[in-house]
Formats: sequence, C-alpha cells, structure tokens
Amino acid sequence: MIALSLAEIAAVIGGQTHDIPDPSVNVTGPVVRDSREVVPGSLFAAFVGERVDGHDYAAAVVEAGAVAVLASRPVGVPAIVVEDVQAALGALARHVVQRLGATLVALTGSAGKTSTKDLIAQVLRSKAPTVFTPGSLNNEIGLPLTALSATEETKFLVLEMGARGIGHIRYLAGLTPPKVGLVLNVGSAHIGEFGGREQIAQAKGELVESLPAAQDGGAAILNADDPLVREMASRTKAKVVLFGESAEADVRAENVRLTDSGQPCFRLHTPSGASDVTMRLYGEHHVSNALAAAAVAHELGMSAAEIATALSGAGSLSRWRMEVTERPDGVTIVNDAYNANPESMRAALRALAAMGKGRRTWAVLGKMAELGDEALAEHDAVGRLAVRLNVSKLVAVGGIEASWLQLGAYNEGSWGEESVHVSDAQAAVDLLRSELRPGDVVLVKASRSVGLEGVAQALVETGAEGEVAAR
Repeated sequence: MIALSLAEIAAVIGGQTHDIPDPSVNVTGPVVRDSREVVPGSLFAAFVGERVDGHDYAAAVVEAGAVAVLASRPVGVPAIVVEDVQAALGALARHVVQRLGATLVALTGSAGKTSTKDLIAQVLRSKAPTVFTPGSLNNEIGLPLTALSATEETKFLVLEMGARGIGHIRYLAGLTPPKVGLVLNVGSAHIGEFGGREQIAQAKGELVESLPAAQDGGAAILNADDPLVREMASRTKAKVVLFGESAEADVRAENVRLTDSGQPCFRLHTPSGASDVTMRLYGEHHVSNALAAAAVAHELGMSAAEIATALSGAGSLSRWRMEVTERPDGVTIVNDAYNANPESMRAALRALAAMGKGRRTWAVLGKMAELGDEALAEHDAVGRLAVRLNVSKLVAVGGIEASWLQLGAYNEGSWGEESVHVSDAQAAVDLLRSELRPGDVVLVKASRSVGLEGVAQALVETGAEGEVAAR
C-alpha cells in the first residue's frame, strides 16, 4: 500500500485509535485479513467470521510485525477501532485509489472473468507496472484489499467485480471508480439467485453506468456478440468499444483456428492495425477473452503488435482453470475444477474435443450450482453435448445433478459404459486409475462446492499421496 500514517487512516475511515503510542507511524506493508500473510509494516483487518474471529489473532499479528489492527473493538494492542470493518476497508480503498492516479480497469461477466482479468493484467504489465485481482477475490472484501495493494509505481489497476444481486457492482464501482469498464457476457451463472438473464444484465450493466463520460476518458468495452451486453451501450455516457467476431466489432478476430494441441490462433484486428496471435491457453473460448483484453489494451494506448506479442506469451495465472498437466505416461489431465456454469461447461467440453482429436477423451463432470429451476434442463443439455462432441467417456460425479448429466448423455445416444454415474470423488479416482491408458485426455470440471480439483490432483499424483488428495 502507499505509505499512510495510522492517524491519516483513522481520519479517512472515521476510526478511533487505541493503544497506539505514535499515530504518525506509517503502514508500509500490505493490508491483509489473513494472519498468516502479515509481514512487518502490515495493517491487519480483523473480521468476525462464522468460525473464526480475527480479533483473537490481534496480539499474534502485532508480534509478527503488523503496525496495527483494524478492528470493531479494542484488542489490547495498537488498533484503529471502527463500527464496521468492511465499510472502513472500502473507504480506505477509495482514498488510496484517489491518491494513486493509476488507471483503473474493472470487468464483470457471467463467465470468463478471472481468465480475462489475468490476460488483461499480463498484457498491460508488459507496458507498465500493473496490480490486479489475485484469483477471483472479486467481492466487497477482496476488491478493496486488491486496490490497497497498489503502490506509487502502479500505473494500471485491474479489478474483477462479481455480483450476486442488483446493486452489488454499483457498490463496488463506488469503492474503486473505474475509468475503463469491460462486460464480457450475460449467461446463466447465479440465475437461480437473480431470477433470469434480464436481471443478470441489469446487474452487470451497473458497471458501464458508473463510468465517466467519454470526454472525461471513460470507455465501455462491450461484447458485440452478446445482445444483452451490446444493449448496455445505451446505459453509459462513456465511449463504447465493441469486441467480438461480429464484423461491426472495433476489435475482432479473423482466421480463428486451433493448433493440434487445442491452442487458439487468430489474426487480431484493431482500429490501428492487425497482428497474429498464437495463444498458450487451451480452448477456442479464450479467443473472446483475448479480444476483450486486446480492446482494453488498445484503448489504453498499446499497438496491435504489442498486444499480440503479450497475448501470445500469456499463460494461466489462476489455479484450476484449464490447468493442463502431461503425465509421464502420456495421459493429459485438464483441471478446470475451480467453478462451472452452463457456458463455461460447454466451452470446456469443446476444448476437450479439440485437444483430444485422435485420442480417447474423458469428461469427469459434477454439479453446476445456483441454476434454480433451470438446473435439470442445463445438466441434461451438458450431458447431451458431451455425446454430440464424441467425448469417449462421461463420468458424472455426485448426487442428483450428476444423474441428470448421465441421463442427458443416455437420451442423446450414449449407452453401455460410455457414461457412468459415480457417488463421489474417490469413486471417480478409483475408476479412472483402473481404466486410463497412455494418450487419454481427461477433463475435470464442476462448481467449486463439489471439490473435484481433488480428482485432478490425485490423477496427477501417484500412490498414497494421490489417495489423500482425492479425499
């Protein structure tokens, strides 16, 4: 974080100092909420969770080097006490962002947020120092913590924004007001909570409503291929930049194809020129993510050639997102188990089909959460798609949603042992260990709550360690 004194922080967030001998002492380290991340100079934010109360760690974090604790009650060590730690953290983030002068880029969407955020960060940091959301810490706590990790050298701040209801993105954008806002898509993720895609579009569009006007540098980067996103152009005063495969897109791809290993290649076209891209990531769905990143980078002054070079060198920065491991015996494990919704599940299956040409393919799939009344139809459709893509083996893992996956495959034309329903992760590991052979490609994917990353990890590992990982 930029250097701020405890006295200044207390004034910004309306807090009271307790047990602080010298309020002029600066916070020179990061602001953290995990006591294990404390380093000398840190400010520790004490949250009260369902199982753990951060206030209980106050003495330990100060002993580890924290300058003070941001707390909701006195803790017997140097502390700034506020009524609401989360609100105080947000107020501090807004103050720091205003002080920084960095260009803030925010993005949202139903699918692909984290992968696209990672691409944007890698492209922009090839130009200047860039800070970005780690993993998918995109909520009311993760976003301000990311903003507070910026320093005086930071030129670009890239923030992923998630939403679980109307008003969430408006709140986040108020904490860290963006100059550039990107909306990727409007899909079915969390449709059970929102009630429909129109409501999801209403929530996602709050990002473009928060942008400054075009004459003040505001830019809304919108997916030309998604009608609900494209309609958001009417909800902003910012400059509108379209990306996608549409001929009307300002930033688009031509001659899209996949390498033999399933990595996308294309000709990138921007308003200032064109250049060829060959990506290190797997799956054609990353073309749209790359175009979104390219549109952001072009708007911030990068040339087509610079963008293409950076995209071609970009890798996956977040775990369990199309994470590809080649085993010594020739089996390929694709760990995409961080999360799943209908759009990302379809994209992963298509990537599996492309990667597995001429090889035997396995789709190890589990529940897609938060689909509400659409759950049966969406799981059935994924099972059917696996058959249409000629996936060799479908292993549906878990409860009733997994049975719907298998039923969809069966109704589409799968029979015999082409699809199987197993009860849990260990059963999936046992089955795969007994049947995998050299050259097979295995995709593992489900919603985060299912925990199928353990299956992928167990298949990568061997012996007793693999058994522990699966459990």
